Amino acid sequence: MSDSQWWFLDLAAVIAFTGAFTFGIVSGVDGVIRTAIALPMVLCFPGYAFVSILFPSEPSDEYQSFDTLKSGLDTPRLVTGGLESVERFVLSIVFSIALVPTVTLFASVTPRGITPETVLLGLASLTVVLSLLAVVSRYRCPAERRFAPSLSIGSLFFSRERPNVYERVNPRPYNVAIAIGLVVLLASAGFAATNPPQGDGFTELSVQTENVTAETNTMYKSTYAAGETEPLTLSITNQENAERDYTTVVLLERIEQGDGDEVNVTDRDELARASATVADGETREQSIEITPTMSGDDLRITVLLYQGEVPSEPAAENAYQTMHLPVVVE
Repeated sequence: MSDSQWWFLDLAAVIAFTGAFTFGIVSGVDGVIRTAIALPMVLCFPGYAFVSILFPSEPSDEYQSFDTLKSGLDTPRLVTGGLESVERFVLSIVFSIALVPTVTLFASVTPRGITPETVLLGLASLTVVLSLLAVVSRYRCPAERRFAPSLSIGSLFFSRERPNVYERVNPRPYNVAIAIGLVVLLASAGFAATNPPQGDGFTELSVQTENVTAETNTMYKSTYAAGETEPLTLSITNQENAERDYTTVVLLERIEQGDGDEVNVTDRDELARASATVADGETREQSIEITPTMSGDDLRITVLLYQGEVPSEPAAENAYQTMHLPVVVE
């Protein structure tokens, strides 16, 4: 078979690889393999399909002369009907990088929002659609001008096999620049994929809520009996981008209202403390037994959360997270 009979082979390969890569991502492949799968889908495939729509024909050099009657020039100009392989490859990367933000924008309005899965699935769908349109575009191109893929690695570099107006220029520096550019691109993309930027971490501290009814005044247990032990259930959610060791300190404080919104603590007792190690992205519940040592309606339970060592005098001023729960102890 001649090369012209395989003009659809590259686009069929793009569709096949896109389907295989998408299945791999959806099936839960992780680590280096996931990165290797994602790179061509982000950096090459969608742009290559788009370029194939715009330029379905192979490059052909034809020389035409300017009309000397109009321009007074007799200098030939180069007319190119398609793209060289190196031009097609470079434009594929450029258009792919340009299409990724567009897909991300559409992913942001989906119910799942912007996640690696939604973006990659969007890119896969776009790549398949563009590839099918590219097949139609090439089919409508005359057979003798239709682009057919070449498996030669040399097609990615400039050569002198076909003469043109630039044949006196040594192509070696350009080929070296192309090779260096490909290495830098792959290295940069690999580093970015394996080292995604991490935002500022945070930790969520919450108390287990009561069942809400028409008579509910507070979302937590707010009435205790002095001297009786009751459980206080807390939740710690780690979003610090790494595993963390936490220590929870529960205080019972007697308070009085000061000037404005100022609150003064007149008495303080430590009721309990507990430690927990929470992996990144996970939530750990703590059930802490507390026994109120004071009574009155001017009390509050203060929950202090620390990372690492706890100061000798725990207080809201030196805690990582603080939660105040006004209570009544009868």
